[in-house]
Amino acid sequence: MAALLPAEWIKNWEKGGKSEFVQLCRALSENKNHDVGFRDIQQALYELAYHVVRGNLKHDQASNVLGDVIEFREDMPSILADVFCILDIETSCLEEKNKRDHFTQLVLACLYLVSDTVLKERLDPETLESLGLIKQSQQFNQKSVKIKTKLFYKQQKFNLLREENEGYAKLIAELGQDLSGNITSDLILENIKSLIGCFNLDPNRVLDIILEVYECRPEYDDFFVPLIESYMYMCEPQTLCHILGFKFKFYQDPSGETPSSLYRVAAVLLQHNLIDLEDLYVHLLPGDNAIIEEHKREIVEAKQIVRKLTMVVLSSEKTEEKEKEKEKEEEKTEKPPDNQKLGLLEALLKIGDWHHAQSIMDQMPPFYATSHKPIAIALCQLVHVTIEPLYRRVGVPKGAKGSPISSLPNKRAPKQAESFEELRKEVFNMLCYLGPHLSHDPILFAKVVRLGKAFMKEFQSDGSKQEDKEKMETLFSCLLSITDQVLLPSLSLMDCNACMSEELWGMFKTFPYQYRYRLYGQWKNETYNSHPLLVKVKAQTIDRAKYIMKRLTKENVKPSGRQIGKLSHSNPTILFDYILSQIQKYDNLITPVVDSLKYLTSLNYDVLAYCIIEALANPEKERMKHDDTTISSWLQSLASFCGAVFRKYPIELAGLLQYVANQLKAGKSFDLLILKEVVQKMAGIEITEEMTMEQLEAMTGGEQLKAEGGYFGQIRNTKKSSQRLKDALLDHDLALPLCLLMAQQRNGVIFQEGGEKHLKLVGKLYDQCHDTLVQFGGFLASNLSTEDYIKRVPSIDVLCNEFHTPHDAAFFLSRPMYAHHISSKYDELKKAEKGNKQQHKVHKYITSCELVMAPVHEAVISLHLPKVWDDISPQFYATFWSLTMYDLAVPHSSYDREVNKLKVQMKAIDDNQEMPPNKKKKEKERCTALQDKLLEEEKKQLEHVQRVLQRLKLEKDNWLLAKSTKNETITKFLQLCIFPRCIFSAIDAVYCAHFVELVHQQKTPNFSTLLCYDRVFSDIIYTVASCTENEASRYGRFLCCMLETVTRWHSDRVIYEKECGNYPGFLTILRATGFDGGNKADQLDYENFRHVVHKWHYKLTKASVHCLETGEYTHIRNILIVLTKILPWYPKVLNLGQALERRVHKICQEEKEKRPDLYALAMGYSGQLKSRKPFMIPENEFHHKDPPARNAVPATVQNGPGGAGMPTSLTINTVRLEEGTTEETADKLKEKSQGVVKVINKTVNATPKVTTSNGNSASNSKIIKEKDDKEKSGKEKDKEKKDKTPAATPEMKALGKDGKDKPKEERANKDEKAREIKEKTPKSDKEKEKVKKEEKASKEEKSKTVVTIIESKSTAEKEREKEPSRERDLAKEMKSKENAKGGEKVPVAGSLKSPVPRSETSESEREQKRRKVDTHSSPSHSSTVKDNLNELKDSSAKHYINHTTPTLSKSKEREVEKKDLDKSRERSREREKKEEKDRKDRKRDHSNSDREVPQDSTKRRKEENGTTGSSKHSKSESPSDSPRLNEKEKEKNKSKSSGKEKGDSIKAEKMEKSSSGSKKESRHDKEKAEKKEKRDSTGGKEEKKHHKSSDKHR
Repeated sequence: MAALLPAEWIKNWEKGGKSEFVQLCRALSENKNHDVGFRDIQQALYELAYHVVRGNLKHDQASNVLGDVIEFREDMPSILADVFCILDIETSCLEEKNKRDHFTQLVLACLYLVSDTVLKERLDPETLESLGLIKQSQQFNQKSVKIKTKLFYKQQKFNLLREENEGYAKLIAELGQDLSGNITSDLILENIKSLIGCFNLDPNRVLDIILEVYECRPEYDDFFVPLIESYMYMCEPQTLCHILGFKFKFYQDPSGETPSSLYRVAAVLLQHNLIDLEDLYVHLLPGDNAIIEEHKREIVEAKQIVRKLTMVVLSSEKTEEKEKEKEKEEEKTEKPPDNQKLGLLEALLKIGDWHHAQSIMDQMPPFYATSHKPIAIALCQLVHVTIEPLYRRVGVPKGAKGSPISSLPNKRAPKQAESFEELRKEVFNMLCYLGPHLSHDPILFAKVVRLGKAFMKEFQSDGSKQEDKEKMETLFSCLLSITDQVLLPSLSLMDCNACMSEELWGMFKTFPYQYRYRLYGQWKNETYNSHPLLVKVKAQTIDRAKYIMKRLTKENVKPSGRQIGKLSHSNPTILFDYILSQIQKYDNLITPVVDSLKYLTSLNYDVLAYCIIEALANPEKERMKHDDTTISSWLQSLASFCGAVFRKYPIELAGLLQYVANQLKAGKSFDLLILKEVVQKMAGIEITEEMTMEQLEAMTGGEQLKAEGGYFGQIRNTKKSSQRLKDALLDHDLALPLCLLMAQQRNGVIFQEGGEKHLKLVGKLYDQCHDTLVQFGGFLASNLSTEDYIKRVPSIDVLCNEFHTPHDAAFFLSRPMYAHHISSKYDELKKAEKGNKQQHKVHKYITSCELVMAPVHEAVISLHLPKVWDDISPQFYATFWSLTMYDLAVPHSSYDREVNKLKVQMKAIDDNQEMPPNKKKKEKERCTALQDKLLEEEKKQLEHVQRVLQRLKLEKDNWLLAKSTKNETITKFLQLCIFPRCIFSAIDAVYCAHFVELVHQQKTPNFSTLLCYDRVFSDIIYTVASCTENEASRYGRFLCCMLETVTRWHSDRVIYEKECGNYPGFLTILRATGFDGGNKADQLDYENFRHVVHKWHYKLTKASVHCLETGEYTHIRNILIVLTKILPWYPKVLNLGQALERRVHKICQEEKEKRPDLYALAMGYSGQLKSRKPFMIPENEFHHKDPPARNAVPATVQNGPGGAGMPTSLTINTVRLEEGTTEETADKLKEKSQGVVKVINKTVNATPKVTTSNGNSASNSKIIKEKDDKEKSGKEKDKEKKDKTPAATPEMKALGKDGKDKPKEERANKDEKAREIKEKTPKSDKEKEKVKKEEKASKEEKSKTVVTIIESKSTAEKEREKEPSRERDLAKEMKSKENAKGGEKVPVAGSLKSPVPRSETSESEREQKRRKVDTHSSPSHSSTVKDNLNELKDSSAKHYINHTTPTLSKSKEREVEKKDLDKSRERSREREKKEEKDRKDRKRDHSNSDREVPQDSTKRRKEENGTTGSSKHSKSESPSDSPRLNEKEKEKNKSKSSGKEKGDSIKAEKMEKSSSGSKKESRHDKEKAEKKEKRDSTGGKEEKKHHKSSDKHR
C-alpha cells in the first residue's frame, strides 16, 4: 500500500507539510465510501505516529496536528486509540528503547484527545502503568479476572436442593385467596403445614413469604396476626425477629428506602408482643450514637445560623455567600437519610401502640423524634383520638359543630379520656413528648387549650371535697407544665396565628398573674434555648424586629404596626424585649411604638406588661446616671412608655402595681416614677410644680373646672382607663398599701436611700415620692366611692400610730373620706326633712359635720402631747387639716375664664365655614353642655362654701384656748398646722395662707394675726434650707400668698381700717386670754403697720442674702426658687431690691462654670427681677418716716415704734423690757429713749438704708437732748440699756409673753454685733481676759436684777398669768443652754416657736445689730455683710435650740437658780467698777480703729431698747397708764443700789461681747422665773401688798 504521507511533507512540516496533512485528512473524512475513508484515515494517522516513533517528527508537532484533525470525524478518538494499540504492540517488541520512549511521549501528549476508558480498553496494562493511568498493572489484571469470572462463569441458584417451585406457588395461592368468607387462620395453617411436608419447603422461607403477603394485605390483621402467632409455635422464638431484621437489613443501602408496609407489619407484631422491641431495635439503622451526633450537629448549625444573623454584614459579597449557604442547607434538608427507627416509631404511633413508641423515643435525644413532621403528626393524631370523648363533653364551644374523630379499631390502643384525671395519665405525657412540635397541628393546639379552659372553670368553682381538691391541685400544676413545655413553645413555631394567641389567652386569663408571669419568664429566658428550631426562630425574630424598628417612624405607624403585630403573635417575648431595649436608648421612639402596638392580641399585651416589669427589674442596669444626681434616662423612658401604653391598651396593671409596692417595701423609691406616669396618663392627674396661678386657682374648684383649667394638657377620655386603674387597685388590695408605703418611704428616703448619694438626688427622690403620693391620693379621692374609701382607710389615729404615717400624709388620705362622709350624711338629713330654708340647710350641714368629725376630734388627741391641746383645741386642729381650698373660697374668676373660653370656641365654630353642619352641631352641643356643667358646679360650690363659713363661725370661739400665751398658740399653730401643710402641695400652700386670713377675718379669739405674720416672715432661713426643690417652690407660693394679703393691707389705709382696724388679730397688747374689745390705743395703727411691713421685707432680704452667700447648693437653689415665687410682691423697696440684685449677680458669675443649674436659676431670677425694677419704690414711699428720725434710725428700730398705736414689734420689745427687769424709774426710761436716739443719730450716717419706726415716740426736744447725751460716759449708756428693759405697764408685760420672738431677735443682734466687733478689732490678751470677767459679772448682775424684780407688784400679778408657760420655757432654756454649749447649731422643725423670753430678747437685739451693720456696710463692704450673716447663722441656730428643749424638773431648776444667785451677788460687787472702766477703754479703741463701730453697736442696742422705752413713755399717756407710775418706778429704782444698774449694763455689754451670753442669759431666765414661781407659791400676801402699792401709784 502506497504511503499516504510523503517524506517531503515531513521534511517541510512547518512550511507546508502540516497543512497538506490536514487537507488530506479532511478529504479522507469527507469521502462518501465509508469503509475506504475509515481505512485511509487509519493509515494516515498510523504513518504520522510512526514518523514520531522513528524520530522524524516531534511528538508535540504531531499532537498539535492531531488536535486539528480530531474534529473531522466523530470516531476519530477511537481510530487514534486503535493506532496507539498497534504501535504499542509493535514498539514493545522492538529493542530500541528510544522508539518506545517516543511512543509513550506521543500518547501522553495526546491524552487530551482520547478518553482514559478507551485507552484502558485498548492498551496493555504495563503501558497504562507507564502512562500513569493505573497504579499497578498486577492489581489491574487480578481485578479484571474477577469481574470476568463474575460476569461469565458464576451460576445463579434459585432453588435449594429438594425444593420445588410448585410448593411455593401453592403457598402464595393459599395466602392470597379471598379471606372474606369463613376461612380461619387455623384452617390455612393446616394447609401450610401440608405444603411444607409435601413439597419439603423451608419453614423459615415459608414464614418470610407469609410476612411478604401480610405486607401486601395490611387490612387482614385479624387473619394474619393469629396465623403468625400459631405458626411461631413451630419455630424458634428468635426466628421471626431475625427474618424481620434481615428484611430491614435488605433496605439499608444508602439509596434504599424501607417500605412503610414493612414498618407497619413490624409495629403490629410488636404491639401483639410477637417480637421484643429490644431484639428488633438492634437490626435497625442508624445507630443511637449516630442519632445523638446528628442532634448535636443540628444544635451547632442552629447556633451558627444565629451567629450569622446577628453578624454585621458590610459588603454585598457576603450576602451572596449567605444565599449560597442557604441553598446548600436547603439541599441538605431535602434528602434526609432513611431512619428506620423513626419509620417504625411512626408506624407504632399510627396503630396506637403508645407503650412501644414511648420506649423508642426515650432512646433518643428529647424532641428529636417529634422534630420529624410525620412522627409529630402521627402523635398529634393519637392525641386527637385519645381526648375525643372529653373534648366533646367539655371543650366544644357553644354553637360549634366540630368534626368527631372515630376511635382506633385497635383494642390495644390507649384508653380514651373521659375525665381530667384520665387526661393527666396519658395525654399529658404524650404532649410532653410532642413539645414545641404541637405547632404542626393548630386544631389539636386549640383543643388542648379549650380543655385547659374547661378545667380552670371547674378548678375555680368551689364546693369539692378535700381529696378532689388535692387531685385538682395536681392537675393544675400539670396544666402549667404543659403550658410551659408544649403550648408556648408551639406557639413560637406557628406562623403568626393570631387566633391561637387569643385562644390561649382565654385559658391564661383564668390564671393569677403570678403564674402567667412565671410562664412568660420561662418562655422568654429558657424555652428558646431548649431546641435548635426555637434557637433559629429566636434569631429570625430579632432580625425581623431590627428590620422593622429601623424603619419605624410616626409616618408609617400603620404598616409597621401590622408587621409588629404579625411578628408578635408567635414570639412576643423576644420582640418586646428588643423593642423595649430600643425605647430605653431612644425615647423619641415611644410615641410611634405605642401607636404601632394596636394590632396585638390580648395575650401579647399581657406579655408586654411582663416584659416591662422584667426590664424595670433588670439588676444589671444602674438606676442613676454616672453623676449620681439624676435618675437614669432609660428608667425615665420606660416609665413614660408604661404610662402611655397602659392608658391606651387594656393591659392588666396588677403586676406592675405590685412590683412598685414590692420595691417600696424593699426601701427603693426609684420605681415610683412608673406609678407617677401611669396615674398621670391613665387618670389624667398631673403633678407639676410649674403650675400657673390661674391653674392653681382652677384646681380649687370642682372636678369639671379642674379638668378644664387645672392641667397643662387637655385631659380627655380618661374615664375608662382610670376605671381600669381603680379596679386593679381594689381587686388586688393595693390602694391603701401603696399610699402607706409611699408615705413611710417619703421620710425613709433620706435614711434608706440617702447614704452616700448626692443631696440633690436624695431631694429628687423625696420629691418624687411625695409628688406620687399626692397624685395617687388625688386619684383615689376622685375615683373611690365613699363606701370604698371608708372601708379601706382606717381612722386617723390608727394611720399615724399603728402605720406610722406622717400626720400630713395621714390627713391628706383621710380628707376625701371626711368630705364624702359629710356630704352623704348631709344628703341623708336633707331627704329625711324637706325644709328648704337656707338656715335649715346650714343647720343640717353643721349637724352632719359634727356627726362625722366628732370621732376625728377624739382621735387626733392621741397624735400630740397633752400640753399641745392647752393652746389649740383638737377641733381647730381637725378643722384645719380636714378642709381644703374648695371649702374656703369659690374661684369665680376661674369659672368665668373657662366659660368665656367656651363662648369663644362656640363663636369660632359658628364662623368656621368648612366644618360640616352635623359636626358643628355636635361641637356646639358639647360646648354648651360643658358650660352648663361649669355654671352648675360654681353654684354648688358657692352654696357649699357658705355652709362651711357658717360652720366655722360657730366653731371659732372654741378654737384657740390660749391656756398659756398667744405666742405659744401661734407657735403651735405654725408648728403643727401651717408649716407641715404649706409644703405639702401647691394648693395646700395657697390654702394655708388663705386659712390664716380666714381665721383673722372671723375675729377668732386669742389669735394674733400680727404675730402669726411676723413669725412667718421673720426668719425664713431655716425653713428654706431644709426644703427639697419642690417644697421650696410650694413654700414660695405660701409666702407669696401671705405677702399678697399683707401688701393689700399695706397699700391702702381704707382697706387696712376695714379689714384689720378693729380686729383682735391686730391688738398690740397680747393679754393671755380674752379680747377686751376696741380700745383704739391697743390696736396697731396704719402707719405703724407699714413700718412693720417694711421690717418684714427687710428680714426677707436679710435671710435671702444670707442663703445666697452660704455657697451651699441647697440654700442657694431653694432661696432662688422662693424668691422667684414671691416676685409679684417682693421686693417692693428699691434699696432692698438692689441689695438682692447685687447678690444674685454675684451668684451668676460664681456658678456659671461650677453649677450650671444654679446659674440658670439665678439668671432666670435676675432677669425677672430687673423687669420688676420699675415697680419698686424708695423706702420713704413704702412707709412714712419723720424727718429728724429718717437720717438717724437704723431698720432695726422698727421693732419698737412708739406712739399711741404701738405696733407689734414695739410691744414685743416692751415685753423684752419687762422680762429684763420689771422695776425701773421713769427717769431711766427717759434716759433710755434719749440714749437710743443718740445712738440712732450716730449710726445713721453709716447706715443710710435703714428706716425706723421710732419717729413717733420722741419729740424734737428729746432729740436735742439725745444729741447732748451722746457725750455720756459708757457707764451711763449701759445703764440706759439696762433701763430700757423694764416693763412700764402690766399690759406691756403681758404683751411680752407673746412678743418673745422679737426680743429674741434683738438679743441675737447684740451677741452678733459683739462678735462682729471682735472680728473687726484685733484683741489683746488683756482684752480677752476682760471679756471673760465681764461675762461673769454680767451673770451676777442678772441674778441681782432677778432679785429686784421680785419687788414689783405688777410683776407678781403678771407672773400668775405666766406661770404655766414660764415653767415650760425655763426647762427649754436649760436644755438649749446645754445644746448651745455643745456648739450644736441644729435648726429645729418648729423654728418659729419662741418660748424663752430672755433668749428671745437677746436674739432680736442681735439681729437688729446685725441689721444695722449690714445696712451700714452693704453698699461698699460686702465682707462685713458676710460676717454679719455668719453671725446670724450662729445666733439663729441657738435660737432654734432654745425651742426644742424638753422640760426639767422644778426642783433642779430651783437649785441651779439659788447657786447662781449666790455666786453672782458675791462677784458682782468686786468686779463692777473694774469692768466698766475696761469697757470704756475698749469702746474708745474700737471706735477709733473701726469707724466707731462699737459705739454704734451700743447705740443701736440703746436704740432698740430705747425706742421701746420711749414708746413706753408715750404710752403712759394712754388712759390706763398715768405718768405717776413712771415716777414711782423712778423712786423704786433710786432706792436700789447703783451697783445693780452697773450690773445691768455689764449684762448688756456681755451680751454684746460674746455669743455665749445668750446661754447664760437663758439660765438667768430660769432663775428669774423660778424665783417668781417661789414667790407665787409663798402665798397671796405679797401679791396683796403689790396690789396696794400699785393702786397707790395709780
